[in-house]
Amino acid sequence: MKQFIQNFKNIKNQIHVLNSKVTLVAVTKGKDINTIKPIIDLGHKDFGENKVQEAMLKWSDILKVNNNINLHLLGKLQSNKAEQAFSSFNFIHSLDNEKLAKIFSHLEKNSSRKIKYFIQVNIGDEIQKNGINIQLVPEFINFCKKDLKLNILGLMCIPPVNESPIFYFKKLKELALKNNVQELSMGMSNDYIHAIECGSTFVRIGSSIFGPRSN
Repeated sequence: MKQFIQNFKNIKNQIHVLNSKVTLVAVTKGKDINTIKPIIDLGHKDFGENKVQEAMLKWSDILKVNNNINLHLLGKLQSNKAEQAFSSFNFIHSLDNEKLAKIFSHLEKNSSRKIKYFIQVNIGDEIQKNGINIQLVPEFINFCKKDLKLNILGLMCIPPVNESPIFYFKKLKELALKNNVQELSMGMSNDYIHAIECGSTFVRIGSSIFGPRSN
């Protein structure tokens, strides 16, 4: 058995023990479809990509024959790629501005297709990070849900590096509770156990499955 398949099975079992309701998003950016296929064949449905163009090239043929796959966009989305993302992804984890939200609202009004969204929060108030400022989260949630009728599942964050993530995970959980959203996209390869213990419902794991990225 290939090592990454065993890694996947071990992580899947570990998550099940911690909280069987948590969704494992296998992050497949930079991996070709032949590498990913053994995990698809195990029945896994949720896969994460960072770039729209890469995802469309990689997944288009698979999606034509397997409509059980859920594609999750995890990376920063430019507004000029929103229409392409809308046609391919089931979940957007990185909704972080009004312009993008308005584009998705317009696309949904002209389509039977609906997407599930996470609002990305700049939980550490870092200049270099994407995401909504914490103070603006209540207003942005209200705008997206009530004015634009988007299906806002919950909140997403990437904690500051070189700091304990637990404080930030708890902070995001509190923010979600205050704003009446249910789901939390938090936790990656190095901190997903802490994230689940703090209430995460979606974890985004790549290198712990497939090994370190070569690029």
